[in-house]
Amino acid sequence: MLTETWLIIDDDEVFCRILKKSLEKQGNQVSTASNADSALQLAKKQLPKFIILDLNIGDDNGIHLIKPLLAIIPNAKILMLTGYASIATAVSAVKMGAYHYLPKPCSLDEIYKVLDIVATPTKSLSSATDERLSLEHHEWEYIRQVLDECQGNISEAARVLKMHRRTLQRKLQKKRKVDAP
Repeated sequence: MLTETWLIIDDDEVFCRILKKSLEKQGNQVSTASNADSALQLAKKQLPKFIILDLNIGDDNGIHLIKPLLAIIPNAKILMLTGYASIATAVSAVKMGAYHYLPKPCSLDEIYKVLDIVATPTKSLSSATDERLSLEHHEWEYIRQVLDECQGNISEAARVLKMHRRTLQRKLQKKRKVDAP
C-alpha cells in the first residue's frame, strides 16, 4: 500500500493511540485531534486523504464537522465511527457527506474495507487476526494500568479513560469471561 495521510478525530486517547500505531505500521502518516478546533487546523495543514471521525468528540458532535472538513478537503474520505450506533445517525452522517459509517469497536481491516483500501498484499488472515488481538491487548493493558492507578475505582478509571462507566464495566466483564477457565 502506498503511504497515505490520515487524520483521526476522537477524544478517546487510547483508541487514537492504538489506531495511529496500527496505521503507521502500514506505512501511513497519521495525525490525531481530540477536539473540533484542532481537527480543522490539522486538516488545513495536513490535507489528509482519509479522516476517521468519532460521533462524540467531547462536547462536540462529529456530524457537524463533516461539512467544514469537506470544505477544506473536498476529496477526503470521512469514516464516521461511534460507540453509539444508530440508523438515524448513520443516515445523517452519510447525508452530510461522510463516506461510510462504522460502529466501534472495529478492526483495521474493517476500516480499510469500507474505505476501499487495499491492504499490504503480504498480510495474511492470521496476521490480521494477530493485529486485532494486539490492539485488544494494548487496550486491555492500558485499562489495567489506569485501574491500578485508580486503586480499582471503576468510576474514577472511566473518567480518566474518558469512557462511560458502563462501557468500562462491559469491557471488564468481557475480559473476565475470556480469561475464565
